[in-house]
Amino acid sequence: MKLLNLKSLLLVFGFICILFTLGACSSNGDADSSKNGNAEDESGEPVDGGTLNIGLSSNPNTLDPVRYTGVYESQIMRSIGDTLIVYNKDFSDFEPSIATEWETSEDLKSYTFKLRDDVYFQPGEYQDGRQMTAEDVKYSLERSANESVMNRLTGVDSVEVNDEFEITIHLTEPNAALLAMLTDKGNIIVPKEEVEGWGEQFGSHLVGTGPFQLKDWQTDQKVDLERHDNYWGEKPHLDSVVYTIISDPNMMTNALRSGDIDIATDIKGQSREVIEQDPELELLSEPGLSITYLDLNNQKGPTADPKVREAIYKATNVEELVSGANQYGGASVSYAPIPQESWGYTEELEQYKPEYNPEEAKEILAETEYADGFSTEIYVGEARVPTATIFQNQMKENLNIDVEIKVVEWGTLSDTVSKNNAPMSIGGWSWYPDPYFFLNQLFHSDQIGSLGNGRGYSNEEVDKLLNQALTESVDQGERAELYQEAIKIIMGDYSRIEIDNQDSTAAISPKVKGFEISADMSINVVSPNGANVWLEE
Repeated sequence: MKLLNLKSLLLVFGFICILFTLGACSSNGDADSSKNGNAEDESGEPVDGGTLNIGLSSNPNTLDPVRYTGVYESQIMRSIGDTLIVYNKDFSDFEPSIATEWETSEDLKSYTFKLRDDVYFQPGEYQDGRQMTAEDVKYSLERSANESVMNRLTGVDSVEVNDEFEITIHLTEPNAALLAMLTDKGNIIVPKEEVEGWGEQFGSHLVGTGPFQLKDWQTDQKVDLERHDNYWGEKPHLDSVVYTIISDPNMMTNALRSGDIDIATDIKGQSREVIEQDPELELLSEPGLSITYLDLNNQKGPTADPKVREAIYKATNVEELVSGANQYGGASVSYAPIPQESWGYTEELEQYKPEYNPEEAKEILAETEYADGFSTEIYVGEARVPTATIFQNQMKENLNIDVEIKVVEWGTLSDTVSKNNAPMSIGGWSWYPDPYFFLNQLFHSDQIGSLGNGRGYSNEEVDKLLNQALTESVDQGERAELYQEAIKIIMGDYSRIEIDNQDSTAAISPKVKGFEISADMSINVVSPNGANVWLEE
């Protein structure tokens, strides 16, 4: 086997209550208030103890690694479980976690990982906190490869146990994105006894090897974690972490201002302005690996007709959607189905985005059986209502299409979209820099039936290009060209409407130290890449 350096391996692959509050605030005058400056500016030694309170904007549906579908769930899971490897802070390389080193074969179809021998599971109902071994890695990764509802570990044929602390992953074909896949929280290592003991209830009783263990979960309210004292990594400074579910953005901001939470996530709208104006708070906001899009059902109803989809796209003023829903910043217009922070993005892709032209849109719709318009539904979470409302008005005005907005909680939304039962929906996607995670997961026909491609998009030429980029080249430039060619075709099929690129954002109280936002919007309390948040007394 040939040992590759990490760089090479990377290639392989209105708010009413807030309006009142704002008037009472004064500007803090901090020119760097939207940057990751807290950890660098802090002084003094870290203090052990205390409970960190984090606000999440949506209720998790499950914490089972093979069944979770949203970032809300992964925020909690990343504190409970560990993956073999992790990204470094700027996503330019991979770093060890449970695995200490790894090798790849010459044909790029097998990867061998050496494991730490000091990793222990958290005590659970069916085991008492035993040592993790290669058998656990084999079980967890093969479970993910066979059962993940989001296909978070594709192309794995088998996992071989070489000895107690070494495994080899065998692939069905070369996979340029394997290492990035292994950093996903869907691939954390879990004990077989707990999974089989709890059965369908394992998602409510997750056990892993991470810095914190699940203590209590009150549905729709909060999730309590406590420190795992037998954690293999640096000892967490915190005693516990509480994730509080706060779906209303105004309430999220008020909870931070009142001290009920220490970190507020998913900060949007006028909440950004309120926080920036408050001298006691800090807004962290950086371009992220996150996009927002409007799915159009490609298999059922009027939008099964490509002409109808084209008319809808050209009748949609995307700039108005973005500016209207993000008046206070935090997003920019998207021109392609991958974020501008991805290495697969190029400005040339902007020319393939349809121009807003309502008159042409009417002419195109007139060529279909829906020339006089029709009625439909759009499924959204609470945070997407402003965007959906603007879209609703545009469709009525430009094409006489009546769009009913269906506001549902995350579990219902993901289930409805995955099963191709949403005529339209607005979704967001945040993952890693490799275009694979945005294009294969959301446009490949083998993802039909999953949340990513619940709209049922299928194009043989796109499938071919995506397969080539994943299996035939390890060169980043060559892969980027293949992905860009696929994007040209995708944009011409009008399978969905690209809306925006979102910033990664959070807001913190001054007592939170050592916390930084991440481009993938992850909340890292303690992690192998150096995070270890503490609270100033």
